[in-house]
Amino acid sequence: MSDADSIELEGVVISFSRDIFIVEIAQGDKTHTVQCKPSGKMRQHSIKIVPGDQVKIEVSPYDLTKGRIIYRSR
Repeated sequence: MSDADSIELEGVVISFSRDIFIVEIAQGDKTHTVQCKPSGKMRQHSIKIVPGDQVKIEVSPYDLTKGRIIYRSR
């Protein structure tokens, strides 16, 4: 999958368990949850993610329930 195939979304981290984060995406009046893992660069630089952080995630168009966290902002 290339970067052009992925969908970028913004959401808020709700909870986490080990290396899996639950991110809530708000779209209009509906909310969706996505299971995410941090990207390789985030692991390499030891960037910590805690509940309440706003994150940018990448989701495959084939499976919208799983994704990868690519950016964290508070």
